[in-house]
Amino acid sequence: MTVEDEVTHTVEDGVARIVFNRPERLNALGPPQRERVIALLAEAGATVEVRAVVLTAVGRAFCAGGDLSGTGKPKAKVVGGTGPGVRSAQALIAAVLDCPKPVIAAVNGVAAGMGAQLALAADFIVASSKARFAELFVTRGIVPDAGAAYLLPRVLGLHTAKRLLLLGGDLSVAEAERLGIVHQVVEPDELDAAAQQLAARLAAGPTVALGLAKRLLNQSLDSDRVAAFDREEMAVAMNVWTEDSAEGLRSFAEKRDPVFRGW
Repeated sequence: MTVEDEVTHTVEDGVARIVFNRPERLNALGPPQRERVIALLAEAGATVEVRAVVLTAVGRAFCAGGDLSGTGKPKAKVVGGTGPGVRSAQALIAAVLDCPKPVIAAVNGVAAGMGAQLALAADFIVASSKARFAELFVTRGIVPDAGAAYLLPRVLGLHTAKRLLLLGGDLSVAEAERLGIVHQVVEPDELDAAAQQLAARLAAGPTVALGLAKRLLNQSLDSDRVAAFDREEMAVAMNVWTEDSAEGLRSFAEKRDPVFRGW
């Protein structure tokens, strides 16, 4: 099986769909699969016709983390590495955070280690009732990687992040929904339709404004007020020249719903 078979890609109605197709390895992602996902996210960000991205998977797991097995029996739940392996995992998470198009993680099952970070880095999580988020690093004597110590406190809060990363815990889908991390929980057979419905809504939106807003929100967690306000002013100035900005004003004046084109 080629890496193109293991990470499939389609684009339809403005939505890029990236699917992890390694069910026998619980969709653990080694460097080749990570590089393909990074490339596909970069392509989605640079393609005008793509206005939203869905990440999902085949089988009973979303992503069991990094595949370090090489050959032989997979060690799907062993997540970690050194040097290039760590940087590859970090680059994958950064690719989701930095993608200028909205990214939805449709989480069909367990998301462990790097897989949990991959889901949590998305802008929206639509989850199956069978989903869970597991941080197993310390149970294998491994320091959390894939940006876990950066991302989790920002998404979950410091003490929840410590509980997961220092005790090697799970976050159930019910708790994730209670914390506001999961946008929607559905039954497994409804997951694809729910993710597609959300993606279609986002794909019909003002793509440039959404991308700039996403960037401002992500950067706000690492900046002071002055820097945040400066970036906001720049983003507003950039967006005001877009066709969608003009359409928004026209539709308001004409008392109708806007029809955004994505630029």
